[in-house]
Amino acid sequence: MPKNNHHMFADGELSRNEGTLRIDTLDGETKHLPVESIDTLYLHGQIDFNTRALGLLNEHGVPVHVFGWKDYYRGSYFPKRKQVSGNTVVEQVRAYDDRERRLDIAHDIIAASIHNMRANVQYYDGRKKDFSSSVERLEAQKERVEETTDVDELRGLEATARKVYYRCFDRILRDPFELTKREYNPPTNEANALISFLNSMVYTTCVSAIRKTALDPTIGYVHEPGERRFTLSLDVADIFKPILADRVLFRLVNRQQIGIDDFESELDGCLLSEDGRLTVLEAYEETLDRTVEHPRLKRNVSYKTLVRTDVYSLKKHILTGETYRPTERWW
Repeated sequence: MPKNNHHMFADGELSRNEGTLRIDTLDGETKHLPVESIDTLYLHGQIDFNTRALGLLNEHGVPVHVFGWKDYYRGSYFPKRKQVSGNTVVEQVRAYDDRERRLDIAHDIIAASIHNMRANVQYYDGRKKDFSSSVERLEAQKERVEETTDVDELRGLEATARKVYYRCFDRILRDPFELTKREYNPPTNEANALISFLNSMVYTTCVSAIRKTALDPTIGYVHEPGERRFTLSLDVADIFKPILADRVLFRLVNRQQIGIDDFESELDGCLLSEDGRLTVLEAYEETLDRTVEHPRLKRNVSYKTLVRTDVYSLKKHILTGETYRPTERWW
């Protein structure tokens, strides 16, 4: 049975009914969901669940990502890992502690991130307006990556590139959407709300992919390890935000699949409505399942597989020294 991500929005209760998940909503609806069909479970509503439900999810290796009020990402429940390797974690830490090894990995991640930003802007150069100067500035930032010998400076390069990139959004997006500037916690307008929500989805996609390996998601190479975030997931997410989040954003807005009425403006900012979130998630999940022909693998792979391939490439690099090939958009 093919596995897909499943999103729960309705408030209610999640329980176990023999070998299936039972969903009872406050509206009186009951649904049974075969656990074998779920790759990752996303809880967006106010959901009560018990240890029997968690036990079933654990048996089948299904992670759960929990979103709180107005769909802010709150945390995750992870099943017992099938891939466990003390050697992998030791080598991952050694790569972090080794200045040169960490810098090499950080170079690859930042270069791929800037490349994917540049590829998006390049696509719209001449289609929307003239973006040649932005393309050149992004390319110049990428060229500076290899010359940079400090991780803090690398983060500065990426931040500068992202400012150049975000300044292109107002000319890419169809009116009345505008970014003006990137603002979050909370998002201040519709474009910022879309970016924040989609970025959180990319982050959780990367968390799930890393958990399928023996890598520790808390040990990153660009972002400093902290107590409340999975820094390796942040690293990998930076590579895929332009490929996944931003391309979905451009498509939804420019094809008028989402509009201003799909948002709610409150005292604490601008957020997607429930209908808006459903529209965005449908487009995001559809994108994850889309395939592109991989030039190195010589076969069609889904975007979800691209994320997993990226993580496995990093794992091989850490363990064997094999070249790390983060995903750079070629299509």
